Amino acid sequence: MPLIYKIIVLFILLLILISLGSALVSMIKGDTSDKMLKSLTWRIGLSVFLFILLIIGQATGVITSHGL
Repeated sequence: MPLIYKIIVLFILLLILISLGSALVSMIKGDTSDKMLKSLTWRIGLSVFLFILLIIGQATGVITSHGL
């Protein structure tokens, strides 16, 4: 797997964790604002994007499976 592809995947995973942490902080504070909803919406969108990116990587041969 090329280095740039790994960096992109790791960056998206980091953004997903930051979004999830932001929603957790909003939930703990008891905010009734839309901040928690927006954070969780971003997390879902980023997760779907990452899933599609991994499928494209598998289809194009950027990601190869290892035989056991």
